Amino acid sequence: MTTGLPMTVADPALPARVRIHEVGARDGLQNEKTAVPTEVKAEFVRRLAAAGLSTIEATSFVHPKWVPQLADAEELFPQVRDLPVRLPVLVPNERGLDRALALGAREVAVFASATESFAKANLNRTVDEALAMFAPTVTRAIEAGLKVRGYLSMCFGDPWEGAVPIEQVVRVTKALADMGCDELSLGDTIGVATPGHVQALLAALNEAGVPTSRIAVHFHDTYGQALSNTLAALRHGVTTVDASAGGLGGCPYAKSATGNLATEDLVWMLDGLGIETGVDLARLTATSAWMAEHLGRPSPSRTVRALSHKE
Repeated sequence: MTTGLPMTVADPALPARVRIHEVGARDGLQNEKTAVPTEVKAEFVRRLAAAGLSTIEATSFVHPKWVPQLADAEELFPQVRDLPVRLPVLVPNERGLDRALALGAREVAVFASATESFAKANLNRTVDEALAMFAPTVTRAIEAGLKVRGYLSMCFGDPWEGAVPIEQVVRVTKALADMGCDELSLGDTIGVATPGHVQALLAALNEAGVPTSRIAVHFHDTYGQALSNTLAALRHGVTTVDASAGGLGGCPYAKSATGNLATEDLVWMLDGLGIETGVDLARLTATSAWMAEHLGRPSPSRTVRALSHKE
């Protein structure tokens, strides 16, 4: 990496620190066509932790039929659970929660949709039926002392329905908040959001009683807007941003969804803004380049490509 770059020019209107919620090992790998060996996944998580990422979503306890790439959750999680980082796992229902609890998971996430079409495609339920399914899962997780994150897909647009009314997103987000989810991750699943839309949704959530401190953002870079949307969220006070090492991932149930915001691209921007993340960009870049080799293709992350080329 060139010494002194990116040059730090801080903006006092932005948060001093951002926590990156790393999703590469779960959201990133679940859509891969080739099988990734369990040991490679475990090493990926270990390297991400060594690079300074404090929250790494490890795997998903869904039925192997739906996400075969993560069918090894029972094998993988014991290999990484003692790392000194937060290791949330996705659980779709009480059965998934049982599996996660049996292995000592301390944080879980549920996955809802802001639209009926995606709820049907992803969960084979209506939005309200999905919320009803999650309620006992969230309650039991909280009673067991676990932190619970609520993911919300299609917050900014849906491939079947088009534009998604802000009030519709607010209703479902509020339902997850009232259910007891500690954190609410707003997903731009097909990458169609723009900064003004991000600001409007965040303001509407605040007006509905959902504080910014409970909100995380999860942007896809389909139209090249992920960083600009992240900056809009930071200006609103959001301090938790989802990202995927090397830009891995998409969504298996939304064909127009391309990769997640690359963690390296996010860290480059945050470093330039003087915002603390605790992440060592050089080590993270090396980790993503290593995983790209295992996947047999170059990383889509612009920062990984730029820094790897310099080396």
